[in-house]
Amino acid sequence: MTTTSLKLSDELKQRAATVALNLGMTPHAFMVDAIRKTLEAAEKHAEFVAQAKAARKKMLKTGLGFDAGEVHDYLRERIKAAALPVSSTNAEVVAPKAKPWRG
Repeated sequence: MTTTSLKLSDELKQRAATVALNLGMTPHAFMVDAIRKTLEAAEKHAEFVAQAKAARKKMLKTGLGFDAGEVHDYLRERIKAAALPVSSTNAEVVAPKAKPWRG
């Protein structure tokens, strides 16, 4: 493990120490955790953007896309189904089909 020093303003250092104390952590553990969480969020965001770019490229190549209203309805039904007990979900929610969007 390597050592890295951070130059923090007195105000930021005090805020971090206060929050860390309230969470029962050392300021060091708090900062390491904050960096880890920020990295994970940035990596997830980058993956999301990469998937969106790939989907757009595929859509432009194939000329197929999804109707926004159908996607919204599908997501609402998925949320409803997820809230029900497993035994009461008899029908699987059907995903919308891609269709040509070019004129």
